[in-house]
Amino acid sequence: MSIHFAKYHGLGNDFILIDNRSSSEPLVTPEQAVKLCDRNFGIGADGVIFALPGEHGADYAMRIFNSDGSEPEMCGNGIRCLAGFLANLDNNTHKNGTYRIQTLAGIITPQITSHGRVRVDMGVPKLLAAEIPTTLCPTDQKVINQSMDVAGQSWSVTCVNMGNPHCITFVEDVAAIPLEIIGSQFEHHPVFPQRTNTEFIQIVRRDYLKMRVWERGAGATLACGTGACAALVAGVLTGKCNRTATVELPGGCLEIEWSLDRLYMTGPAERVFTGQF
Repeated sequence: MSIHFAKYHGLGNDFILIDNRSSSEPLVTPEQAVKLCDRNFGIGADGVIFALPGEHGADYAMRIFNSDGSEPEMCGNGIRCLAGFLANLDNNTHKNGTYRIQTLAGIITPQITSHGRVRVDMGVPKLLAAEIPTTLCPTDQKVINQSMDVAGQSWSVTCVNMGNPHCITFVEDVAAIPLEIIGSQFEHHPVFPQRTNTEFIQIVRRDYLKMRVWERGAGATLACGTGACAALVAGVLTGKCNRTATVELPGGCLEIEWSLDRLYMTGPAERVFTGQF
């Protein structure tokens, strides 16, 4: 069977998008996704995203397989790319570019704005240890400035769940972090029973953060939308930043706003090419 796809990226965090609206199950397996994501022997991507038929009032559903075959609950850059992909499939005629998309983290609502940018209502962050989940502190407490040992060093970390788990630590210089060495040690640390995404954050100003990220199941990536949201939340909780800020990632910048209880993320989604396999 020949399957058509589109390659998209959000600030360099790249995905293979598949029109899966004819079936409620992904058209490729996790093992096949690993091969498709291989940058030498496949198409090359951080993950494969499937646009599935919607349920329970959603316009569509989203599933994603990471480049290692694991399945995350949600992906911020990925859902912006999915919105761009759906807008192309719908010829930009769908409800003023606003979609209700069912994810494993619940309903997420992206909206296509001007110049190919997408604003996403990312929902309410979860902050209790049981919700992350992590054993860093008692289950009914927030995980703020908790100490954990990684690679022979003590790190002060704050944890946030944005539909997927994040561990954030603030550093003087993100460029000096040996991400490829310690990222996996954070991801697989025993205090995170479902593993974790890890963000290293440098405060440039209260409204401007620099970030490098190690994504659970994908490794070092150029951008992470849920991670940028989690970083802002952690910055607010620790008194380091404002509730609205620009987050600079290796692939570019995202605008993050924590308005009342909800997080909003705005950034690009660009189609690179289409093909079939």
